[in-house]
Amino acid sequence: MTTLARRQLFAATGASVIAAPALAPQAAAQRAWEPARPVQFIVPAGTGGGADQMARVIQGIVSKHSLMRQPLMVVNKAGGAGAEGFLEVKNARANPHYIIISLSNIFTTPLSTGVPFSWRDLTPVKMLALDEFVLWVNAQSPWTTLRQFVEAARAGRLRMGGTGSRQEDQIITVAIQRATGATFTYVPFRGGGEVATQLVGRHIDATVNNPIEAVTHWRSGTLRPLCVFDARRLPGEGRVTETMGWQDIPTCREAGLDVEYLMMRAIFMAPGVQPAQAEYFRTLLARVMETPEWRDLMAQGAFNTTTMTGDPFRTWLEREEQRHRSLMQEAGFLAQ
Repeated sequence: MTTLARRQLFAATGASVIAAPALAPQAAAQRAWEPARPVQFIVPAGTGGGADQMARVIQGIVSKHSLMRQPLMVVNKAGGAGAEGFLEVKNARANPHYIIISLSNIFTTPLSTGVPFSWRDLTPVKMLALDEFVLWVNAQSPWTTLRQFVEAARAGRLRMGGTGSRQEDQIITVAIQRATGATFTYVPFRGGGEVATQLVGRHIDATVNNPIEAVTHWRSGTLRPLCVFDARRLPGEGRVTETMGWQDIPTCREAGLDVEYLMMRAIFMAPGVQPAQAEYFRTLLARVMETPEWRDLMAQGAFNTTTMTGDPFRTWLEREEQRHRSLMQEAGFLAQ
């Protein structure tokens, strides 16, 4: 099958020169903008998942290091596969006191539901990282290799748990089916934390959770990784369990499954905000990313630490939207 993941003067006149000193205080005020009240930090997903965990780490870093005078308040808005959260920020036009952490449902939700929204309705601020996907099974299961798992899936319909319907997890599940001939019963849940808990309890047979969503269960010995959906092995040093570290998990291609997928973790604002307001949050996030707590999160979750802002970010978003349209069309997930 086809591999899933292969990634805006002003002319001065004599009059304007005379007016410039009068405009200087206004320009200075814009450069010095900062929030005047608490900032709503929207998570368009359930609690316990990768987006929720990252948002709460950012909230904790901002508070611990006193990076903002106003509080940053995390609010989960998971309804409609995240549409609830996206529409709330879209409708908060020109209000700089809303930010939203986005995953790839910024593409998949409007494509699969027809909800009147696209990433262009928001103000892109900064890509924070790219998140990985790992095929996980319960540690008590008999499958220690991808080959064993695929053989079992071909022999009998296994239950694949994931976050939401027609979203990233189900896209990957369909890709696995197409590549292997196996058939899965896809079971949707509200967030990645719940998905991991269901796998620990053996209510499902497998998941494609992000590393950060399953690492505590892997460390405790209740979950087992089989492969990672990336072109390269995950970064890491040392061990997460007694015998393995992130770098020891084979890529799915190494294990015989030609399926790849990476997911965005990024921050957007409401439409119509002022450039100085967006720049405030870019600077804030840059300071967050300099802290040891952020570096710990990146290591713990085995993140791909690619970051972007400005025109390169917008170009990347355009390309990813088209890629997701193609993937979802192939899977039959586009809204009719």
